[in-house]
Amino acid sequence: MLTVSGFGVFAIALVVFVLITVAMGVRQVPQGYGYTVERFGKYYKTLSPGLGVIVPWIDRIGRKMNVMEQVLDVPTQEVITKDNATVAVDGVLFYQVLDPARASYEVFNLEQALLNLTMTNIRTVMGSMDLDALLSHRDEINTRLLSVIDSAAQPWGIKTNRVEIKDIVPPRDLIDSMGRQMKAEREKRANILEAEGHRQAEILRAEGKKAALVLDAEGRKEAAFRDAEARERQAEAESTATRMMSDAIAKGDTSAINYFIAEKYIRAIDALARSPNQKTFIMPLDMAGLAGTLGGVAEVAKGAFGPLATGQAGRQAGPGEARPSGSVPPVARI
Repeated sequence: MLTVSGFGVFAIALVVFVLITVAMGVRQVPQGYGYTVERFGKYYKTLSPGLGVIVPWIDRIGRKMNVMEQVLDVPTQEVITKDNATVAVDGVLFYQVLDPARASYEVFNLEQALLNLTMTNIRTVMGSMDLDALLSHRDEINTRLLSVIDSAAQPWGIKTNRVEIKDIVPPRDLIDSMGRQMKAEREKRANILEAEGHRQAEILRAEGKKAALVLDAEGRKEAAFRDAEARERQAEAESTATRMMSDAIAKGDTSAINYFIAEKYIRAIDALARSPNQKTFIMPLDMAGLAGTLGGVAEVAKGAFGPLATGQAGRQAGPGEARPSGSVPPVARI
């Protein structure tokens, strides 16, 4: 039977003690964590990820802090806005431990402290805003919450990265009222747009009528100008003819005045014949006087065209025939 002496037992115990001491003095820290080391119950240092060494039986591992970014859900709570509307709000907080020692020893129950801090500031920030601003300015709310919570959590060695409001739920009756308000607002905008369309159409039609009237007035102005110019030229021509007639009368030439009177006479008869409201009329004419007038016209033509007019008249009277002095010239018979 194998017996162990007292020295052997001591040696075995010594080896076991040394192994336990070495095991207690070496600590492996995983990535994303920071271990605090306490010496005689007081914070001494922080072990980084990897292999760390402490003094056995004197130092011990205090807190194992997660230094990765963490997410903290903020439960739903009721908030009363500035205009006395009650809404249900929840959110989410993203934070990271930068100093494991301060996060371990400056605050008790870090997550609970962050949760209460976030919920309190949500009520404070959102309670100072109207409901409309609350629903339409979430970015502003998130920025204000982040600034306040990050400043409050700095003494704890915490960095607040983001604060997001997930849901803002008003009461059901308020939602129905907002729906009716939105519908009324949309109908109002539709009516305004329709009225604006009618107004623009009326303006365009009025501008079109104005342009048409302007163009018509300009056309009538141009026509009147040209008509006046034509009357002016006609007046000048008549003035010239009258002056020439006066000169001929002053020289004792009566054939010109006979031609002038005959022309007016024939034009008057033509106007009566062409009148649309008088197709039959009785005209007591002095044919002998008309014949004499037309004879004066023939004398004028003879003086204007010379032998050519005389030859044509002779041919029309026939060879060897004498034309009576009071007879109607061939021009008048035509």
